[in-house]
Amino acid sequence: MAAAGARLVELGFAESAPAWRLRSEQFPSKVGGRPAWLGAAGLPGPRALACALCGRPLSFLLQVYAPLPGRADAFHRGIFLFCCREPPCCAGLRVFRNQLPRKNEFYSYEPPSENPPPETGESVCLQLKSGAHLCRVCGCLGPKTCSRCHRAYYCGKEHQTLDWRLGHKQTCAQPDHFDHIIPDHNFLFPEFEIVIETEEEIMPEVVEKEDYSEITGSMGEALEEELDSMAKHESREDTIFQKFKTQIALEPEQILRYGRGIAPIWISGENIPQEKDIPDCPCGAKRILEFQFSDTVC
Repeated sequence: MAAAGARLVELGFAESAPAWRLRSEQFPSKVGGRPAWLGAAGLPGPRALACALCGRPLSFLLQVYAPLPGRADAFHRGIFLFCCREPPCCAGLRVFRNQLPRKNEFYSYEPPSENPPPETGESVCLQLKSGAHLCRVCGCLGPKTCSRCHRAYYCGKEHQTLDWRLGHKQTCAQPDHFDHIIPDHNFLFPEFEIVIETEEEIMPEVVEKEDYSEITGSMGEALEEELDSMAKHESREDTIFQKFKTQIALEPEQILRYGRGIAPIWISGENIPQEKDIPDCPCGAKRILEFQFSDTVC
């Protein structure tokens, strides 16, 4: 990712990748599958990953590897986005941050190799380097275990029940095959790597439509003012949407726009938050936009 304050926009594109490239030790940016956590410290528990509206577990949507230059404690830094995909809710969104200094007890001080490992080992890793166990279904912290085999970990009863139906019932008593049989749960989104490219700095200007506020004809003054207001609103909406379409059309396959402090591109003028609507960080600092993603990623 670009250096903080550069104000360059980096675009993310979803591409297929071998499983080893999407593991934690490769520090990936990716969509779907299970989250590739950096470490155990500060990870959200089951309560934090429950939808505030329906109470169901949130699904991992994407993560962005976004280290902060000049911050020793955030040399490795990942931003993780979760969403509710349970109809008719599909409304909850949560964002979490996971970070480590360059010198840590889990990863090499040097950058990871670009070559595949000699042997890939397990296709799905359900235990962090710190020793923390992860849920077999969603890949988040798994504080609960199967009472029968004590080897399967889950974030809660709902995912334990799902895994039992989809295969753990048969493999629970088969320790020789247990670690290698993990059903492909429909709870997860399809997994892709997010490949990053820098957006061109020169963007075509959007031609704004003329204000057609003059309404001719015989009408009362109140009706004329109402139509005039509607015309101005529609013109502004058209301009905002046209600007959005023009910018996206340059790279229509983009699913992510990243850059600390960049301005968002709005699809509509409705419900655009003002600065006063955005709460400050608990540390007291003003929040800034770091990334914007397209709903086509879902």
